[in-house]
Amino acid sequence: TVRELSVAPYLGGTATGTTLDLADVKLLAPAEPSKVFAVGYNYDSHRGDRVLPAHPPIFLKLPTTIIGPNAEIIYPEGATDVHYEAELVVVIGKTASKVSVEDAGDYIFGVTAGNDVSERTWQAGDRTLWRAKNTDTFKPMGPWIETEANPEDMQTTVRLNGEVVSQFATNNMIFGIAHYIAEMTKYVALYPGDMIWMGTDGATQNMKAGDTVEVEITGIGTLRNPLIGEE
Repeated sequence: TVRELSVAPYLGGTATGTTLDLADVKLLAPAEPSKVFAVGYNYDSHRGDRVLPAHPPIFLKLPTTIIGPNAEIIYPEGATDVHYEAELVVVIGKTASKVSVEDAGDYIFGVTAGNDVSERTWQAGDRTLWRAKNTDTFKPMGPWIETEANPEDMQTTVRLNGEVVSQFATNNMIFGIAHYIAEMTKYVALYPGDMIWMGTDGATQNMKAGDTVEVEITGIGTLRNPLIGEE
């Protein structure tokens, strides 16, 4: 059952009294951020032989890339090597500025699943990642925000056309969630609905139009999206 709220839950929305069956609604992305941060090389096996950084690598994504569950990922014209990246996504619940590691948890509204779709050829050539990470539809997330999940208990599983292609302990990160919130808010305020994508583990594979990719995280659910060719 879906209960309608007056505004987004991370903005303090209250129930309007209207309820709907989940089967009768189309789920959109569960947050509308002003900013989307992402972290790189945050798992050892994805980092490979790169030197462990002294500070967490952080970059920005465009909010316009975000789509919801079951929405179509567009395989863009000219792309040759488009990969999935299964990630835990942290959604901020209240304005955070100069937050300590110890207090960071107070600013988290909840977590959801994300697929940081990436074009590897463009990633190697575009210094700012403007295409590689920010092409329209490249950031599916959902199916909803879980407010009581414990990352310590989570496992992330990726399926490509129904076949398991990756599985890892979600919280096996080099730098944890609280560390990133503290580091980011030294310089940039985070607002309710803003999000941090926490990186992926392991090697990833090329996808093609016609494929379906699923990201399942324990305690959250399954994010499923088909890929289509650009018309």
